[in-house]
Amino acid sequence: MKIVLTTVGILAIVLGVIGIFVPLLPTTPFLLLAAACFARSNKDMHNWLLNHRLFGSYLRNYEEGRGIPFRAKVLALVLMWSSLAYAAWRYESLWLRLLIVSTGAAVSMFLLRLPTSSGPPSD
Repeated sequence: MKIVLTTVGILAIVLGVIGIFVPLLPTTPFLLLAAACFARSNKDMHNWLLNHRLFGSYLRNYEEGRGIPFRAKVLALVLMWSSLAYAAWRYESLWLRLLIVSTGAAVSMFLLRLPTSSGPPSD
C-alpha cells in the first residue's frame, strides 16, 4: 500500500505543478492529496513537501488547521474562472461548456470549504 500511496502522491505533485501553468488543473487539491498520501506512506517526501520553499508554508498551515490565506483563495478563484470563461467561450459544444462549468463549480466548492487563515502563511 505504501508504494501505491507514494505513486499517487508523486502523480499528484506532477499534476499540481502542471496546474500552476494550466488553469483547468487545480494546484491546491493535488498538493493536499500528495501531502495526505505521503503522510501515510513516505515521511521523507512528506517532510520535503512541507518544507518546500514555494508551497510548504501553505501545506503546513492547512495540516495544522490554520487554513489557506484569503488572498490565495481569491487569486485561485479569479484566475480559474477567468480561464474557464475563456475556454467555455472558445468551444461551441454545449456538453463541453457544461463540463467546464461543472468542473469549475466543483473546484470552487472545494476551495471555499477549506478553512481560511487570517494572515499570511507562516514560515
